Amino acid sequence: MLDWIAVNLPMLVCFVLGIGLMVLEAFMPGFGLPGISGILLEVAAVVLTWFTHGPMAALGMTLVVLSVVAIAISMSLRSAANGKLSRSKLILKDTESNEAGYRSAADMEVFLGKEGETTTVLRPTGMAEFDGVKLNVVSDVEFIPAGEKVRIVRVEGSRVLVRTVKA
Repeated sequence: MLDWIAVNLPMLVCFVLGIGLMVLEAFMPGFGLPGISGILLEVAAVVLTWFTHGPMAALGMTLVVLSVVAIAISMSLRSAANGKLSRSKLILKDTESNEAGYRSAADMEVFLGKEGETTTVLRPTGMAEFDGVKLNVVSDVEFIPAGEKVRIVRVEGSRVLVRTVKA
């Protein structure tokens, strides 16, 4: 038994550490050092199996690695969604809502109904100036030449919709 452990210890260490690093990578943003290291350790486990036990054992080890990685990551993600892990500090639960005072863009509603002048051609987007403030605007029609009088008719987040003012 001790001989078997001594012969297979490098494979087992590579296998277990590789699985752990890939599960850790599932909870980290991007594709970084733990994921790459985990993949390299799993490849090393398969290669060591090939050299020690032959190609059929390496094929079996590859299937075991793929199965265990899939099961471990799916169980970790399921736990993160609604298991014990979901109640840990590792999982972000805070949200940023409008009711809490968070805004994704500056509040442009104060400009609603104001009249100004286009400083560039609107095809349909461009620049216009309202009370000394230059804004990126979108025309309600396809084309408005520079120097035309416009009025802000609708504000949708950071999108400011304008129409020409009839004289």
